[in-house]
Amino acid sequence: MHTPRPLRAALGVATLLVCGCATTANEPAAPNAAAPAQARPPAQRAAEGGFGAGAPGTEFGFATFQTQCTSCHGNPAVERAPSPEAIREMSPEKIYTALVSGVMQAQGMALSDQQKRGVAEFMSGRPLGSASAGAAKDMPNRCASNPPLADPAAGPSWNGWGVDGANSRFQPARAAGLAARDVPRLQLKWVFGFPSGVSANAQPTIASGRVFVGSDNGFFYSLDARTGCVYWSFEAGSTVRNAATIGPIAGREPARYAAYFGDGHANVYALDAQTGTLLWKTRADDHFVARITAGTKLYRGKLFVPVSSSEEFSSGNPSYPCCTSRGSVVALDASTGREIWKAWVIPEEPKPYKTQANGVTLYKPAGGAVWNSPTVDPERNAVYFGTGDATTAPAPKTTDGIMAVDVDTGRLLWSYQATENDVFMGGCNGPQKSEACPEQLGPDADIGNSPILATAPGGKRIVFGGTKAADVFALDPDHGGALLYRVNPGGAAPGGNPRFGGPSIVWGGAADDRHVYYGLGSGGLAALDPATGKTVWTFAPPAPSGNGTSALGAAPTTIPGVVFAGSTNGMLYAVSAEDGKELWRFDTAQTFETVNRVPAHGGAIAVAGAVVVDGMLFVGSGYAVGSASTAGNALLAFEVR
Repeated sequence: MHTPRPLRAALGVATLLVCGCATTANEPAAPNAAAPAQARPPAQRAAEGGFGAGAPGTEFGFATFQTQCTSCHGNPAVERAPSPEAIREMSPEKIYTALVSGVMQAQGMALSDQQKRGVAEFMSGRPLGSASAGAAKDMPNRCASNPPLADPAAGPSWNGWGVDGANSRFQPARAAGLAARDVPRLQLKWVFGFPSGVSANAQPTIASGRVFVGSDNGFFYSLDARTGCVYWSFEAGSTVRNAATIGPIAGREPARYAAYFGDGHANVYALDAQTGTLLWKTRADDHFVARITAGTKLYRGKLFVPVSSSEEFSSGNPSYPCCTSRGSVVALDASTGREIWKAWVIPEEPKPYKTQANGVTLYKPAGGAVWNSPTVDPERNAVYFGTGDATTAPAPKTTDGIMAVDVDTGRLLWSYQATENDVFMGGCNGPQKSEACPEQLGPDADIGNSPILATAPGGKRIVFGGTKAADVFALDPDHGGALLYRVNPGGAAPGGNPRFGGPSIVWGGAADDRHVYYGLGSGGLAALDPATGKTVWTFAPPAPSGNGTSALGAAPTTIPGVVFAGSTNGMLYAVSAEDGKELWRFDTAQTFETVNRVPAHGGAIAVAGAVVVDGMLFVGSGYAVGSASTAGNALLAFEVR
């Protein structure tokens, strides 16, 4: 989006270097700002820096900036400070050193070391130490050769978030190469460690016999699926937490196929899938906290890109000029990166509506981040995607729901709102809060999961979504998104608000020809009859403490007869699709020897699920959002032995 001119001017002087009123953009280099990150365990690195410690740098780093820095940064009277965009192009070491021993040392003294690291890692979008540690050229497991890449569409693959345009997360038997009877004999084959990583939450894409996967260390990798040897790496410079899409590209010879993905600075990349060479790079949104957290979708030469934001985390601070970031889905020409259209969740551009007594101007409307990979419906020539909450009141009808837009133009076709009047921003609970804070806060009920387009027995087409209160709702894509039913397999009355610690659907579901499956967090895993919404079975393994249920919140994956589900305690389960009985389990929350000799430990499986291709199963382990203790930097590959 184009930030309104008054706010752009304010933010231009509101930025960083870093907390306090900077008067110069000059700052020293930082060759030794932090100890090598790869030498410390993921949980320790998470606890030390902004990429863990209760939440990653996205949350706590920006919260520190909003709550500790905007009294000067955002004040038009403060001149000559670099813009937020300029700071976000700097390395974390450069920002951290400026706060510790550079031009911002005096201001940095008011911050803890954890806060300084958090701000540095948020603004740069990657952990300290990652640039020097992540490159494939320095790894001992380089592939001996790089044979020509086979057509990704010709062989078994898991391409993108949901394996198909419908985001079903169902892998047919032929492509899976794994039968239900073989699942109990799955054994670990190899592990790849992400250097300096603490959240291995970018779901791997498998195509042409290769693994394509990003990391929070700012690198994107191509590995051999069978051995884990590394073909190449590409340094994006900011966290890559979304599933890549592999597909054809025209006019970029000698490249035939590209790897498409986004990063934490809202940049979109097309790399030569053979070599990792950059083909094009496009900024999907120019707001300084816009980011891409979910997978792209490639369809008929168009690349659909979801855009989310970090703005709401502490925007209730009275010194922050709340709020100007809006969610969207952008359609790019896959061969050039040129924008074709942009579908805003909130069409109206934010405008100033109030100036507080402290001189900070407030803006609206804003919000509606898109945290999920779009779904394509060729029959209706439509793109479906879930939307987040509003950050300014009143909440538009397109927030907290599902939107349908035209494939060719981005024109709104219909929308369904699952939760009305949801305005949420962090920082509104204390005595000092912004006048932008709503009278009723929350309930923070974003639809973070991709819509699933499925066909029920009998032929009825249905679009499914889930809420943070663990409701599953079914919409009719052939009748303007009309609600067919809304149920709660967690046992609560449908239509309620999320309960802290209660069952919740955040990251998604899966569907085969018989059932729809959703991870309910603390409510376990549920299978539903798609025609009626009736719960067929639930799987709820006990928590390690013996109290309650292991939280199965990651997006499930299904193959004929089997559903795979990951837990926040690091356990990966396989259960029968017929009755929900456990078939196999593996504890990923442990230390591993890795093919690239990087110290690695697994952690929570909390966002992306497992993928199954050609007799192998792949899963990332580690997610440092809930707690530093759940951090991890391991990519695991299994096969039947």
